[in-house]
Amino acid sequence: MRILVTYAVQGEFTELKFPGIVGGEEVQVGYLRTGIGKVKSAFYLAEAIAHGQPDLVVNVGTAGSVSRQVGDVLVCRHFVDRDMQKLSDLGMEWQIDSAELLTQKGYCLHWPDNGTCNTGDSFLTELTDVKGDVVDMEAFAQAWVCRAKGVPFIAVKYVTDVIGQNSVKHWEDKLAEARQGLSDFFEGLVTTV
Repeated sequence: MRILVTYAVQGEFTELKFPGIVGGEEVQVGYLRTGIGKVKSAFYLAEAIAHGQPDLVVNVGTAGSVSRQVGDVLVCRHFVDRDMQKLSDLGMEWQIDSAELLTQKGYCLHWPDNGTCNTGDSFLTELTDVKGDVVDMEAFAQAWVCRAKGVPFIAVKYVTDVIGQNSVKHWEDKLAEARQGLSDFFEGLVTTV
């Protein structure tokens, strides 16, 4: 089984522990730094899927929130594109649910399902009407690429900042805690994907 772990910037990189054998198959874990934003993220992930053909993509990283607390870890199977949401009256797709493909493949079934990730090409620093629990700049694009390629996708986000409360400074200050929090989360999972 091949798992591809994606992250946006080096400060978010966390080496994750997955069980050595899943369903009788040896687990191989690869890592991909996508860069910040939907375009870079989608491009580099599409290239990595074409070359590496992973069985599962796990996006890990940091996120802001308006409804959660710093230090919370959320597992997201639901994704919103806040840029396209503004064009929903024109029939633009702005929501993706990755749960069905995960369920079909039997992956991550025991992982919590406690968040919706809102993605856009801006670092939110002011309170706005945000649909979702956490905000980032890559997950929706990755969910879209994975759905198009038939690869199960899930995102795990560590809340580093509360939007509207000096978000950029808090994000920079919380990167080390985020890496540790994500590492602890994955170590605490039952030893199956």
